[in-house]
Amino acid sequence: MKLIHRILSEQVRKLLRNFPAVLVHGPRQCGKSTLVRMLFPDWTHLDLDRPADLAVLQADLEGFLERHPRGLVIDEAQRLPELFAALRYTIDRTPGRGRFVLTGSASPALLRSTSETLAGRIGLVELTPFRWRELAGSDRAALRWFWGGYPPVYARRSGREKAEWLDGYVSTFLERDLPTLGVRLPPTRLRMLWTMMTHVHGNLLNVSDLARSLGVSPHTISGDLDVLEATFMVRRLPPYHANVQKRLTKSAKLYVRDTGLLHFLAGLRESHELDAWHRRGASFEGMVIEEIAAWAAGRMVRPELFFWRTQAGAEVDLLIVDGRRILPIEIKLGAALDPRSLAGLRQCMQDLSLTRGFVVTTSSERRGIGKGIDVIPWQDLATGEIDLL
Repeated sequence: MKLIHRILSEQVRKLLRNFPAVLVHGPRQCGKSTLVRMLFPDWTHLDLDRPADLAVLQADLEGFLERHPRGLVIDEAQRLPELFAALRYTIDRTPGRGRFVLTGSASPALLRSTSETLAGRIGLVELTPFRWRELAGSDRAALRWFWGGYPPVYARRSGREKAEWLDGYVSTFLERDLPTLGVRLPPTRLRMLWTMMTHVHGNLLNVSDLARSLGVSPHTISGDLDVLEATFMVRRLPPYHANVQKRLTKSAKLYVRDTGLLHFLAGLRESHELDAWHRRGASFEGMVIEEIAAWAAGRMVRPELFFWRTQAGAEVDLLIVDGRRILPIEIKLGAALDPRSLAGLRQCMQDLSLTRGFVVTTSSERRGIGKGIDVIPWQDLATGEIDLL
C-alpha cells in the first residue's frame, strides 16, 4: 500500500520545537510507529513490544538514556513505567528541545505517568486511524465510512479479508493488548458489551440497562467503559450544562469511535448492507463527530466536546467549546432539511446566545439558511475545503 501522508505530521514536528519530548498516543494499529519512523528515519528506534528492546532498557535504563540523550524514539512506552521518571532526570540534567519521541496505546497508567512525571516537558498528540481527508483523492476514500480508518484494513483486498482483520483486531485487543496494559477483565464480557454498544451507538448511555443485560453491576459496566474509552475504542460525549432556565439531560451519549469496528461488531460484512441498516444515520453521525474532533484538536488548544439536549427533547449533536467560543453543529444524513429538524439548533443558539451555527449534511451545496446558520457539505468539511472558524 502506498504510504499515506498523515495530517498530524507537522504538529509532531511543531511540538518538538517547543518541548524536549513528544508523546504520540492512540489506539493500537492506528499508524503511530509508521508515522514516527517516517518522520525520524535517522533516529534510534526501540519498540518495547519487542522483548529484546525491552530488555535493553530494563538492564540499564539510565545508562542507555545517558548514551542516547537525543534522537531517540521509544514505541509502546507504557510497557516500562519507570521510563518516565528516568526521562525527566535526563531532560532536566541536559536541557534542550526536540530530543525524544514516545508512542503508546492510551491507558490510565500511561497518561498518569506522563502528566505527573513529565509535566511541562512533553507535548501530547493523539493520532487517530486514517481520517477521511487523508484518503481523499484515492479509491480508498469510498471505503472509509463502511470499513473505518485502521491502516491494515486497506492492505486487504477483499471484503472477507478486511472482516477477518477486524475480527482478529478485536480478539487481539481483548485477549493480549489489554493485559499488556495491565487491564485484567474478562474478554468474553468485554466483547459482549462492545457488541451491545453497536445497538445504542449515538444514543444516551444507560449503564443500568447494559448491566442488566450482562448480569453484572452498573459499577462493573462503568469500569469496563472506562477501559474502552481510555484505549480509544469508544467515546462518551458528555452533555453541555450552562446556566439557563431549562432542565438538561445528564446522561452522556455513547459512540463506537471507528465505524469499521462499529459495523463489524453489528454483524455487517458487506458495504451494501449499510444502506438498509437501521443505525445508518447514527453511524454517519459518529464518523462526522470523530472527524470534527480530530480537526478541533489540531486547530484549538484543548477543545472540549459536548452535545446539548433538554429534557423536552431539543437537541444539538455536537458543541465544540474553545475557551469562551462555542460552535454548535447539527449532523444530518441526507440533503433535505425541514424547519422542525433545525428547531433544536435554533433553541440552543438562543439559550446560549450564539450567533453562528452549522448543519453538516450530505448535500453538495453550501448555503446559509438565515439567522446565522450555515449548511455545510460533509465532503467539503472532511477535505478541509471549508473551515468552521
